[in-house]
Amino acid sequence: MSVSTAVSRLIVGPFNRVEGDLQVSLDVADGRVQNAWVNATMYRGFEQILQGKHPLDALIFVPRICGICSVTQSVAAARALGAACGVEVPPNGVWLTNLMLACENASDHLTHFYLFFMPDFTRPAYAERPWHALTHARFAAHTGAHAREAMAARQRWLQIMGTLGGKWPHTQSIAAGGVSRNVTASERFRLGAKVAEMRAFLERVLYGSSLEEVATLDSEAALSQWLARDSLRGDLRLFLTIAQDLKLETLGHGPDLTLSYGSFADPTGRHAFVPGVWDGNALQAVNTAHIAEDARHAWLAETDAVLHPSQGFTLPDIDKAGAYTWNKAPRLNGRVVETGALARQLADAQPLIRAMWAKGGGNVVTRVLARSIELARLVMWAEQALRAIQPDAPCSAEALLPDEADSFGLCEAARGSLGHWLSIRGGKIANYQIIAPTSWNFSPRDRFGTPGALEAALIGAPVLPGESTPLAVQHIVRSFDPCMVCTVH
Repeated sequence: MSVSTAVSRLIVGPFNRVEGDLQVSLDVADGRVQNAWVNATMYRGFEQILQGKHPLDALIFVPRICGICSVTQSVAAARALGAACGVEVPPNGVWLTNLMLACENASDHLTHFYLFFMPDFTRPAYAERPWHALTHARFAAHTGAHAREAMAARQRWLQIMGTLGGKWPHTQSIAAGGVSRNVTASERFRLGAKVAEMRAFLERVLYGSSLEEVATLDSEAALSQWLARDSLRGDLRLFLTIAQDLKLETLGHGPDLTLSYGSFADPTGRHAFVPGVWDGNALQAVNTAHIAEDARHAWLAETDAVLHPSQGFTLPDIDKAGAYTWNKAPRLNGRVVETGALARQLADAQPLIRAMWAKGGGNVVTRVLARSIELARLVMWAEQALRAIQPDAPCSAEALLPDEADSFGLCEAARGSLGHWLSIRGGKIANYQIIAPTSWNFSPRDRFGTPGALEAALIGAPVLPGESTPLAVQHIVRSFDPCMVCTVH
């Protein structure tokens, strides 16, 4: 005789320590999540705002999509405009643009670890764990000693943006043909001091090791040996100790396909982090023609077919039957993908991340570890970029806009792959479509009922008796590091 299991609906949200508004609906039975629906609750309308504007106005509007990754939005827009113009950016413009992008991405990784992710382990529910007191001392909101120190280091690091871009966020120095100003020899020296300060902080507080040692960890055995040297020295080791205790590697299994557009191409086109689609066996080239958006479960108008973003449109349909979010469902050749630092390090063949992926796929631990390794690599790359910049050399080329053009610009935000698709008609923006990293990771179901990356990753998460905001659910959500204001426009 079978006994039916009662299913209860749990609505979690809005989440704190998340950029923008997020709500998750969960079906729970037998103490586990059975199904999940992710709701991006806020409509922004940037894609409508841009229609009819002068194409260069995009560089004013799109940085304001987000106060965390505004440089990334600027870079994607500038690349779309540059492609429409057919302009070749001078080498200095390439290095300076990438340096600003690296500065923002590194800042984002630091913020995620210290302010968004680790504070969850200071909660009273973990008070009996042997690591709780130390974690609370380091990461508690407003009072955690290492969190406060990290934010001071972040503030000094972002002074790089003041020199290169005039301000942050919503920097206006990035253009279709490069950047608006170069640096002098003395400015380059001072920027080097800021990079050295960040290196010193990371090596002393986050890693307790050199950047080079962390960046080149090449196996689980090497990671275990590194951790065993002193399991509480450095905040990354503390996280790994917590992860082992709580078995976080069992939480949040993502899709078996990841996407990276590649990061920090030098003037010759060689990427610091190579692009690619990783399926666990081989790295495939990114074919943007295979990207399409499904609006079936979004409060947005749709056609009978899924559309490539160059043909897409964004029009609200608030009374649409079956819709539960403002986010469309991007798919790559019909498949769900995960994007972010994990995808970048897999594409770039970082050996430890590849090994951990082969064992357990994408999960809470591999996502956080990939971001931590990438942060070390970003600071090392910034040191190289500064040496490559030629003081007072040209950093921008004239960009002459055509009356008609179709183009796109791609780049990697801290959270993953960002694309802007631009159509110009009669010298004005006729269409502008954006697919942000959280659009990929937090997508709803498509017309075939296939859940998005987070929706699938939440299935099986434990829900303890009395939990209204389950800790396991929070760990999974924050491991993806959502930016909901970028998700919907």
